[in-house]
Amino acid sequence: MSVYRDKARGCFIFEFDRVVESQRVRARKQLPKTWNQAQADAFDRQESARLYAIATGITKQKYSIEDAVNVYLKDRVPSLKSGYDIAHELALIYWAYKGKPLELLADVCREYMDEAIKTLAPATVRKRIRYLTAACRWAWKRNNMGESDPGARVVVPEVRNERQVYIDRAQMIRLARACTHRETRAAIRIAFYSGMRWGEIARAERVFSIPAFLLEDTKNGEPRIVPMHPKIIVCAKFKMPTRFVRHHNFKAAKLAAGLEKITFHDLRHSTASALIEQGEDLYTVGGVLGHKSAASTRRYAHLSTGKLAAAIGTIGQKIPHKPNSNSGDN
Repeated sequence: MSVYRDKARGCFIFEFDRVVESQRVRARKQLPKTWNQAQADAFDRQESARLYAIATGITKQKYSIEDAVNVYLKDRVPSLKSGYDIAHELALIYWAYKGKPLELLADVCREYMDEAIKTLAPATVRKRIRYLTAACRWAWKRNNMGESDPGARVVVPEVRNERQVYIDRAQMIRLARACTHRETRAAIRIAFYSGMRWGEIARAERVFSIPAFLLEDTKNGEPRIVPMHPKIIVCAKFKMPTRFVRHHNFKAAKLAAGLEKITFHDLRHSTASALIEQGEDLYTVGGVLGHKSAASTRRYAHLSTGKLAAAIGTIGQKIPHKPNSNSGDN
């Protein structure tokens, strides 16, 4: 028998430790305290038969979403920059996937979305579903959990919360001048003239011989070189403030400049706006901002109405006559 009663815990313990087909199989599980001897023995027979079948290849092991998440939390999350946040978000939705089979991930996510969308923002629901899907896919690829991609049918709620807040160069200068903290003032100018996110500005290597900012690790996973605008070469020499210091001083500056609605990240969007106003195409804008997908740049398409109007204005115009280069006196 693989079941014994643990008097200290007040419950039965299932413990399986045998050699099957030249491989050692171990399993241990604490059974519910309410179970009697007959229930424990029935579980022993069923679970022992299942472990034998898996070890001999008769049946394949069935994994749960919880199994996949535990592997992801142990082997992958500690190496991620946002690992703490991921672990926290997965813990918040544990109730949704507890005890559910891995192959039913899509159904679990759909049920969670239908329930959570009543009280949470769509962006929050989407983020949590994507974290859960990433965990299950990682376990499937790296640990062979499941026979097919568990996230193939997962759907997420649509989110339409892109900010449409931009400032021009004159407003940026007013904002920078209103900032009394030198390092934060430098960060404001760098953000506007480079289109970099705050985290990228803080960790970018300054290469003044080019001059450019060098980013070894970016949001899309690829290295990136951002040319340094002549107006911010001096700013790039300052040590960037901590996130807390930057936030405090930026908030004071935008209030003093009368730009209460602006956020630091809006300076990145303003870079795109300034480029488009100068006639640059969306492909170039995406390259400056470091977008991996054209879909990310498409949000700025509405800003290029001037170029579209010029194109439409050519409809019906006569094509200028070009003289034949082969004609001439013989």
